[in-house]
Amino acid sequence: MATTANAYIGLDHYKVTITAGKNVVIADEGEDNGGKNEGPNPHQLLLASLGACTCATLRMYADKKQMKLEEVKVDLSLERDEEKNITNITREIKFIGDLTDEERAKLLVIADKCPIHKTLSSPIKINTQQV
Repeated sequence: MATTANAYIGLDHYKVTITAGKNVVIADEGEDNGGKNEGPNPHQLLLASLGACTCATLRMYADKKQMKLEEVKVDLSLERDEEKNITNITREIKFIGDLTDEERAKLLVIADKCPIHKTLSSPIKINTQQV
């Protein structure tokens, strides 16, 4: 089954209401880009998606393997090189808990297996249609 979300913008510059299932999120541009900074901008939402998926994937794996992982903190940044048409995302992960070096190394491998990481690391085709 496909994952779905809806986005809507009216006359507010540039406030977008996003609906995903029963959840509603507001996205906006910062004041320096003409918005009112009422929510994360689209690039921040992309990073948040990767961060959320990374955390959840690591929690699931650590629980399954009964690791003493107490917390996961993920810091993300995105830089776009328009000339080379390349996007670089930096993800820094901090594991908090009584973990061995082997467990920490394995968790880093597992981080790359989160579904959003896989999606962003694979070719993406976007089919756009007017309805």
